Amino acid sequence: MTHLISILVLLLKIYATKSCSGISLKTQELYALVFIARYVDLFTEFISVYNTIMKIVFIASSLAIVWCMRRHPVVRRSYDRELDTFRHYFLIVACLVLALLVHEKFTFREIFWAFSIYLEAVAILPQLILLQRSGNVDNLTGQYVFFLGAYRALYILNWIYRYFTEQHFSRWIACVSGIVQTALYADFFYYYFISWKNNAKLQLPA
Repeated sequence: MTHLISILVLLLKIYATKSCSGISLKTQELYALVFIARYVDLFTEFISVYNTIMKIVFIASSLAIVWCMRRHPVVRRSYDRELDTFRHYFLIVACLVLALLVHEKFTFREIFWAFSIYLEAVAILPQLILLQRSGNVDNLTGQYVFFLGAYRALYILNWIYRYFTEQHFSRWIACVSGIVQTALYADFFYYYFISWKNNAKLQLPA
């Protein structure tokens, strides 16, 4: 739900303000790739109606955000192209190679799952770098990044719970990646809480 809230906040920002200023297209493209790779089983394995709906929501919303930032005649004009220069394809290649080398089972589905986990851990990097370069962060963008980071931090608790309650828990790749991803948010969380405590505008040091 925290993850879903982050996406809804981002969609609210784009559709309410007709602006994507402060949002990294590179990060949104990485997240779209994460969801497509992770949910390759969408049409081959049924777990529950809820599970299927959420998979479709995450894939569709991420593709919609990318489309708006690239194609919407008004929204795309506000894209911070000069600040969003992170070479995200390096992350894609590195995560794919890592997935081929470090995985739980050498199958098509498991390789793509590991790839999605590794890529999600670092997908926020272009966004954080863009915010650092711009300095000032508007309220909705700050809320989006906060909920996105909170989702991953809470997910660590999920893996801890499953470790102690499941007899054959083996998702250590997700645990390590989740810790790495949460650590990347540490600096942002610090300045977010400082601004919240002082009831001031969120500013990140350049």
